[in-house]
Amino acid sequence: MPSVMERKLGEILVKDKIITQEELEEALKKQDETGESLGQILVKKGVASEWEIAAALGKQLNVPFITLSHYEIDPEVFKSIPEEIIKKYKIVPVDKTGNTLTVALADPSNIYLLDELRILTKCQIVPVISYETDILETIRNYTTEDKSKYEEMLKDITDEEEEMEVVAAQEDANIENDIEAEVNEAPVIQLVNLIISEAIKTGASDIHIEPQEKSLRLRYRIDGVLQERTPPPKKFQNAIISRIKIMAEMDIAERRLPQDGRFKVRTQGRNIDFRVSTVPSPFGEKVVLRILDRSKLVLDLKQLGFDAEILDVYNKIIRRPWGMILVTGPTGSGKSTTLYATLNTINDPRKNILTIEDPIEYQLKGITQVQARPEIGLTFANGLRAFLRQDPDIILVGEIRDHETADIAIKSALTGHLVLSTLHTNDAPSTPTRLINMGVEPFLVSATLLVAIAQRLVRRICEHCKEPYVPSIDMLRSLGINEDISKLKFYRGKGCPNCHHTGYRGRIALYEMMVITDRIRDLILKRVPANVIKEAAIEEGMQTLRQAGIKKVLEGITTIEEVLSVTVADTEIL
Repeated sequence: MPSVMERKLGEILVKDKIITQEELEEALKKQDETGESLGQILVKKGVASEWEIAAALGKQLNVPFITLSHYEIDPEVFKSIPEEIIKKYKIVPVDKTGNTLTVALADPSNIYLLDELRILTKCQIVPVISYETDILETIRNYTTEDKSKYEEMLKDITDEEEEMEVVAAQEDANIENDIEAEVNEAPVIQLVNLIISEAIKTGASDIHIEPQEKSLRLRYRIDGVLQERTPPPKKFQNAIISRIKIMAEMDIAERRLPQDGRFKVRTQGRNIDFRVSTVPSPFGEKVVLRILDRSKLVLDLKQLGFDAEILDVYNKIIRRPWGMILVTGPTGSGKSTTLYATLNTINDPRKNILTIEDPIEYQLKGITQVQARPEIGLTFANGLRAFLRQDPDIILVGEIRDHETADIAIKSALTGHLVLSTLHTNDAPSTPTRLINMGVEPFLVSATLLVAIAQRLVRRICEHCKEPYVPSIDMLRSLGINEDISKLKFYRGKGCPNCHHTGYRGRIALYEMMVITDRIRDLILKRVPANVIKEAAIEEGMQTLRQAGIKKVLEGITTIEEVLSVTVADTEIL
């Protein structure tokens, strides 16, 4: 039967409107059956977060609640309690002033533990409350066996850089490498594997290794934002870069020219592809590794961020027998993913689908994919010409970059094929203008273009530390929200170990879809400016990127700051 203390905790959560009375009664009933704590049940059900439970418990016991990730703990203070005690009881010494030691723990009502700590440390113990995940993450960061793995590995690495390069060069350069199976090999190899495996675990899309004058910089791009990581020492720079170049089958002796390569690793039971690029810099070669994790490829258009009403229209357009569909946006905005999801949606054994890409990022089942190789003459344009002799139904061109590719793509669409591609423009209405500027005749653009889509990626609010808040009036006005704020709810991420204390985890796309109506076709034929086409498209019902962002903010998916960072006000364009 639930204790009086736990029932009171539940009443506080109800009073603070974190859970409803019905959710409390249901959780208490579940507690009778399982014997779990009320907090564990509520967290598992997803109706309350760990930090909300901890904050409510702190209020109940009149004990301060703190977020450990926001504190820089003195290592000497951390050592005031033996590691085995810290790990056994899941506690963290936070601060020591004179004879008073502040200790964070998940259950400050455990008076026996507090007494034991007082006797052990010979200090007055002041308890503060934190949630268990935060405590465990802090323990991992401060205990000796979980300190930077680099430090332990580097103890075994000699100062002989040339010798390390030879060790790396003698390794089997097989394109498939099992990271987990190599932990007992040469330290430099372990070090590179650690950098790669940590990036995979954190969900990074890119790894940047950047030589500085007196140091080496290591950054991971997570959810579109570069984040600093603890780098290896400068003296191991050449060995690390050489190892990566060997894995990617690049020339380790050439350090003056840019190079590209790729390799594959198998880790955690799945294959992950890497594209590697090096460029020379004054202090050594900068290396960027793009991580292509097929298991994370989303091939469901709805999951990508399409609103239901837009998706309904798009699903009808992509099933047209001929015409052109263009997805626009800057590099890294998710254009390729949208096209892959589109192909996956319309993939049919009765259709002959071919793609020419540079590079092929993901293999799609049942589709013929060709890698463009401009150095041997296999350009997008030449590939398209060859495709037309392959009896295609649907063609995907990785990107329209020049007049020749645009011309062949449009003529392919005009002669009974569905053509999908990407283009670099700031918004959907600029698409026809961009094609015309490439030298394509306006009548060809108006006759073939079915839809132009612009997209941007915004970060999702972390569900583990999501909290409501009231933004400033100026912030709301900057986003174009002038409604009564009392009727609206806004959320942000507080920051927790699950999101690396950023408040965000994962990304979602904002879409601006311009369907080419008869009115817009007439405007294209008249060569009117993009802003005139935009005005017409909005009048015809087009949702702009900014409007799509506002909708995601009001749905509690992302934040005002994220939308402002990737979109501009519609009035700024018009």
